[in-house]
Amino acid sequence: ADDSMEGRDAPYESNARGNAYIVRELMRLGLKPAGDHGTFLQQLPYVRRSVSSASILAVDGAPLVMGTEFIVTSRGMPKINGGLQAIYGGVAGNPASMITAEQAANRFVVLSAPVPIAEGAAGAIPAGGGRGGRGGGAGAIGVLALRFAGAAGIATVSGDLQPSPGAQGGGRAGGPAPMLANPRAARVAPTFQITPAGAERMFGRPMEMLVPGDTGKLVSATILYDDTPLPGGANVVAIIPGSDPTLRREYVAVGSHNDHVGIGGFPTQNGQRVGPPAEHDSLRAAAMMRLGMQIAANDIRALTPEELARVQVNVDSLRRIRPARLDSIRNGADDDGSGSMAMLEIAEAIMRSPARPKRSILFVWHTAEEDGLVGSNWFTDNSTVPITSIVAQINMDMIGRGRAEDVIGGSPDYLGMLGASRLSSELGVRVEEVNKRQAKPLALDARFDRPVTWQGYNNIYGRSDHANYARYNIPIAFFFTGLHADYHQVTDEPQYLDYPHYARITQFVHDLAVDVANQARRPVVDRSGAPPS
Repeated sequence: ADDSMEGRDAPYESNARGNAYIVRELMRLGLKPAGDHGTFLQQLPYVRRSVSSASILAVDGAPLVMGTEFIVTSRGMPKINGGLQAIYGGVAGNPASMITAEQAANRFVVLSAPVPIAEGAAGAIPAGGGRGGRGGGAGAIGVLALRFAGAAGIATVSGDLQPSPGAQGGGRAGGPAPMLANPRAARVAPTFQITPAGAERMFGRPMEMLVPGDTGKLVSATILYDDTPLPGGANVVAIIPGSDPTLRREYVAVGSHNDHVGIGGFPTQNGQRVGPPAEHDSLRAAAMMRLGMQIAANDIRALTPEELARVQVNVDSLRRIRPARLDSIRNGADDDGSGSMAMLEIAEAIMRSPARPKRSILFVWHTAEEDGLVGSNWFTDNSTVPITSIVAQINMDMIGRGRAEDVIGGSPDYLGMLGASRLSSELGVRVEEVNKRQAKPLALDARFDRPVTWQGYNNIYGRSDHANYARYNIPIAFFFTGLHADYHQVTDEPQYLDYPHYARITQFVHDLAVDVANQARRPVVDRSGAPPS
């Protein structure tokens, strides 16, 4: 979490530097590599993808001019279509005006640009639904792609062609965003923007004369991409072989994520997250005041506008302590430097133990959790050990805090726990039993298995890497110490961690992993996955 790591943003060099540190430690400790080709790294096929100038969109065989009459707004694995009839689909953003999915099937759907609508209008699809939707709305295009999933292609008419973020020059801003060049990804209908003149060529008359369902000429498209590999995105995978000749073929997986959100908070350069610096001390003071209001109310909820208005920082008092400190690096000391380094401590303790666990211990530092659990999704779909041989997965994501001033209900003994009994009641029992054996048991907080008032805390079960193991019916247990005031901020730095508390949690997870590895049988899957009653 040092500033030199620049926030470990996957799949860039800063994340690769964090991985390199973990790999050096694994080599020092003597763990067995379990990545690709005898290494500790499982490389993800990250690329920076841009639309090739060789891409073609044609009407009755006559091509439109790319960049002048059309642009491509998708960047996935599109269908290559040819000789398919154009159909006018109505106005984007107005479901009542649009044709049905059946009418759109195997046709090239052309839609008028969304019209401005009153906020909250019934039945309306927001024009700019996704992040940074411009020129017709990247978010709206995504909604349309779902509505017309059987279409051969979808085009929105626009007089001002603007690439969507992540497609043609959009990226997180200055360049195309990173993506996985996954040959197994679903092939989807390509999306475009076209000019009114281009649309008129497709239908032989102006858009104003069309009604939904009108058909036009034959459209063909060949979409090609230029991919630049991004080598920074990799999972780090290692094994401590078990001591039992039979059980060593099974694995207890221990996981965390090795990435964080980089520099600043907003995308503005070369696809990487960067942004203006913040003043460290006043930012943290304001965040702690907001958290203090929630703690005082003992309520996990968003603050009201009136409460937020009461948050005032005495900057003069802060300046008497030290000069202003501009800060732009989101260090991720707790998120998830804490889990990542706990794994190294656990690995070292097991390697130095005179008695190895019966089952093997599989350590996976997942990349790109912050981008949507990408690394754990890739690992579980492309596991370097048989996926059915993983008997349980223990995940740690933010285990370095938990004080009373950090989270609601916090204490020196606090530990949030989630999912331990959702798939296997036996794993839930092991968690409780191991905790009882601690020199000072932790106060396990299982309330997050159920919905809470504040939206920010809901679906924690689906928001960290354990979720991808659970979808393979692997019992999981997730541990964390709460979404504190420094979550995803430049203030998530090592000096704010509670190290004695952190050490106790790490010891507990170590003991749990060894306990499960030494059980005579693997945890039986006996629950539906619903929260425990």
